[in-house]
Parts: sequence; structure tokens; C-alpha cells
Amino acid sequence: MKGSVAMEATRRRAQHGANGKSSEEEGQPAQWGRAWEVDWFSLSAVIGLLCFAPFIVFYFVMACDQYQCSVSQPLIDLYQGETTLLSIWSRAPSFTWSAAKIYAIWVSFQVFLYMCVPDMTHKLIPGYVGGVQDGARTPAGVINKYEVNGLQCWLITHALWFANAHYFHWFSPTIIFDNWIPLMWCANILGYAVSTYAFTKAYLFPTCAEDCKFTGNVFYNYMMGIEFNPRVGKWFDFKLFFNGRPGIVAWTLINLSYMAKQQELYGHVTNSMILVNVLQALYVLDFFWNEAWYLKTIDICHDHFGWYLGWGDCVWLPYLYTLQGLYLVYHPVQLSSAHALAVLLLGLVGYYIFRSTNHQKDLFRRTEGSCSIWGSKPTYIECSYNSGDGGLHRSKLMTSGFWGLARHLNYTGDLMGSLAYCAACGFGHILPYFYIVYMTILLVHRCVRDEHRCSSKYGKDWKRYTDVVPRRLIPGVF
Repeated sequence: MKGSVAMEATRRRAQHGANGKSSEEEGQPAQWGRAWEVDWFSLSAVIGLLCFAPFIVFYFVMACDQYQCSVSQPLIDLYQGETTLLSIWSRAPSFTWSAAKIYAIWVSFQVFLYMCVPDMTHKLIPGYVGGVQDGARTPAGVINKYEVNGLQCWLITHALWFANAHYFHWFSPTIIFDNWIPLMWCANILGYAVSTYAFTKAYLFPTCAEDCKFTGNVFYNYMMGIEFNPRVGKWFDFKLFFNGRPGIVAWTLINLSYMAKQQELYGHVTNSMILVNVLQALYVLDFFWNEAWYLKTIDICHDHFGWYLGWGDCVWLPYLYTLQGLYLVYHPVQLSSAHALAVLLLGLVGYYIFRSTNHQKDLFRRTEGSCSIWGSKPTYIECSYNSGDGGLHRSKLMTSGFWGLARHLNYTGDLMGSLAYCAACGFGHILPYFYIVYMTILLVHRCVRDEHRCSSKYGKDWKRYTDVVPRRLIPGVF
């Protein structure tokens, strides 16, 4: 009953935007957040991703397992008739109950850390913001509370990993690599299960009916999500848990397992593997150190929870974001000192731009503009917007510092770091460079999505802002 009331309310609100008039002309709050209506191009893209994304993951992992990380050789063999899809499938390791046990223990342990171990690190580490924090205001005007304990979960998990590797020896440090493909099937099961549960829950018992969005298209609803913040109980937030744990906590463990496998196979660890581990660990630690800030980003503030996040965080992230380390197990690369230094500098400069840009925005928000950016008082555009409950709110868009150079310079720094991960693998194969290609597409698309949302949210004020800061990623270019 509650779900049907929400559906009717969202249908009525969707009809207001379907008559060609803007929210200002109707006198209604701006419709910000995920799309209300789906065009044919978006629907085609959604169906394509639902059908082919799992096979893309399988293809890259299979290419390393069967073709020494060659992206083209499987296609050449298929074209020349030297292999078939069935033979490739039959040679791939299948689901195993031992992998299911490993995966179940892993996910259960992360749920336990997330739900049952209140954050203590914010009391012990100066400058770290953890514990119970407020999220951003949702389109319906709701402000959710979160238990921010990702850094603590990461530290406990890795402390146990190193304790096992050096003292307890409960399992081999290569356990993840040794079960990599069977674990992939387990991750797919969880990804589809949680996505389907969230989809069903949105219809039957949504956490906040006013923040649900029903487009009328089942494929789009399933992929992009209906509920904004699905929860079980008061604290288990699907979006925060699956965005951060278990996928991102696992990221550095996966790389450590790759490093252990390289040591086992070749008797040494290459400097390229060390670079990949260090640079990606820096990114992961930055994510958890700034988890409270992450609550105000597009992932939490804009995206609804569906297959895109549920399956993506369970499968796409841990399997495709770690391709560099996987490649280096099959193709160990010892970089020259100059090459290694260039990769390190690229990664560190990219991280500096990424972190400094985000820090400026966070400082500006926390002080409401009463701060110093590059030695001067920041300039900004003052905006107003309406939430779904009819409330009028004000916001400031900074036009100083890095944010005066480009509207998304933090993404530019992120892309520099992504390129560094790939360049650490040398230039022998295309496969390690999938990450920079994917991240470029993702972040450019995110720029467009974010700016469409901001344009809908702020209206004419957004146009004033883009007139002052005309470039998106590269100052003076794009």
C-alpha cells in the first residue's frame, strides 16, 4: 500500500515535467536527481549494459586466464575458427563451494564491521572525521544519518590480513588470485541478488516513498534504481555499504594478493607492481579518510540504488579496477628508474590536484565561504533551489581556486592518477589501459550528468555560474 501511494505521487510529479514547461513556469520545485522519463537512446544504453556488462568483465578476466592478457587474440581465434565460445566457456574455472565460503565469510565480516563496530578512529586520529554524520539533503528534503567507519573497517581488515600473512597462516596470501574466477561468479550472485532486492523493496516497502522515482520503464528502474537511500533498519544503508564495502576495502587486498602471487611465481616483486599497489592504496585510503565528505558527492546525493551501483560495486569495481595488478602477475614488468619516477610523479601530481580541489570545496562548504583560498577570500555565485517538500534552500557555487579554473578539475586529477596506474604496466599490451579509457568515459559522462542535474536544480543561477567558469575539465580547452 505504501509503495502504491509512492508510485502515484511520483507519477503525478512526473506529469508536471512532461508538458514542456519548466519548473519555474509551473511554480513547482525543480526536479533534481535521477531522470523521470526515459528516451529511446537511454533505454537502449540501459538494455545494452544489462546484457553485455557481465560479459565484458568475463572477457577481460578470461583473456588473462587463457590468452596471457591479450585482448585481441580471443577474437582472432574465434574469427579463424580455432576456438568457439563454448570451448572458451568450458575452459574457464566454474563456481566452487570453497569460493562461495570465502566470499560469504568476506561479505559477512564487512557487514559485521559496518554494523557492529562503532567508529573509534575519529577519537584517536587527529583531523579524521568519522562516527555519526549527516548526509546531504535528498530531493524530498530528508537528511539521513550515517555511521562513517570505513577507515576503521579498512584498518582492521588489513591488520588481520598482515597478521595472517606473517603470524597465523590461516590461509595463503594468494587466496584471492587463486580463486579469482570462482569468486567472480559469487560476486555476480550477490550483485544481482542485492539489485533485485532493492528493486522489489522499492515497490513493496520503500524506506522513503517520497524519494522514490518510477519512470514507467522496468529496465531503467532496475538498472538506475528507484529508491534513493534504501535501508534495512536504522543504519544499514545499501548505498554507503556497497559503494565503500566490500568492493573498495577489497581493492587493496586484491592488489596485495597479486603481489604475493608475483613473489610466489618469480621469486621477486617488480617495481611496477609496487607502484600500482602504492598509488591505488593512496586512492583507497583517501576515499576512506574523506568518507564523511563522500556523503556529499554525486554518488550519494544524486544516484538512486539499482543494478548500476549494486552489481557495479560487487563485480565491475573489484574486477576491472584491479586489471593492472592482474596483468602484472602474467607479465611482470621491471621499469627503468626514469619510467618509474615519471609514473610516480604523474600519480602524485594527479592525486594532489584531486585532493586539493576537493579540499577547497569542502573547506568552502564547511565555512560557508568564510575562508581563504590561495591567499584570498573566495568568490562565488549564490543560488537558490526548492526541495521536493517545498522548502526553499540556498547554496553557494565557488568560482575561486581550482574551481575557478574548471568546473570539475578534481576529475582531471583523478584521470591523471588513472593514467599513472596504467603507465606503470609499460606499453606491451592494451588490457591495462582499459581503466583510463573507462574512467575518461565515466567522468566525462558524470560531468554531463552532474551539470544537467545542477541546471535543473539551480536554473538561471547555474547559467550565471557557467558563464564565470566556462571549462569543464581542462582550463582553456574543455
